[in-house]
Amino acid sequence: MAIDPSSPTSDRVFLITGASTGIGAATARAAHAAGFRLVLAARSQDKLDALAAECGGPDRALVVPTDVTSFADNEALAAAALDRFGRVDVVFANAGFGGKRSFGPDGDSPEHWRDMVLTNVLGAAYTVRATFEAIVASKGHVLLTGSVAGRVAIPGSLYSSTKWAVTGMGQSLRAQLDGTGARVTLIEPGMVDTPFFDNRPTDALEPDDIARAVMYAVSQPSHVDVNEILIRPTAQAG
Repeated sequence: MAIDPSSPTSDRVFLITGASTGIGAATARAAHAAGFRLVLAARSQDKLDALAAECGGPDRALVVPTDVTSFADNEALAAAALDRFGRVDVVFANAGFGGKRSFGPDGDSPEHWRDMVLTNVLGAAYTVRATFEAIVASKGHVLLTGSVAGRVAIPGSLYSSTKWAVTGMGQSLRAQLDGTGARVTLIEPGMVDTPFFDNRPTDALEPDDIARAVMYAVSQPSHVDVNEILIRPTAQAG
């Protein structure tokens, strides 16, 4: 059954993976401030519980511990959202992590590579698959966390390769959803000061900067689809 997309913002539901820290947590706070109900997914339940308490408690924020590399977990996430709130209007497939810039033996372990590819690429695809019908029903909005590294090849970086895949995923998904009323946006940050980095960068973007970009895309009228937002710190050249 189709859902009326013109429902008040206070009825609408915003699902975020990778919600426990960084961009995901900042976006949850911004979406809460805009009146959305939230579905918060990550592997760290204690951090999700603390964030949910900030964002209106159980009446407004549902916590669903999720490993995005498991399709069963993604299915359970979508089912929990629909069971609690009856709809999903925005899906932000944001879970991901990076790695060293080397394909040689001085780089990350093969196990790290496997986990990164599964999380950044397959995890995003699983989240889209699990929520696809709900997004079509609500004429909703899917956002994917890409990267500047998905637009410019980074020497030695398998992480960059995963984000090139996410860029392609966003374009392919938008093409499939053409005519449904659903929208797709690639959010492509440059360097952001988040726990993503072992050594925190200087002159970087803040998670709130990315959250504002997400909310800009989501807040557009239904006939406007902001396909890509590429955001670099002023000090970042490449």
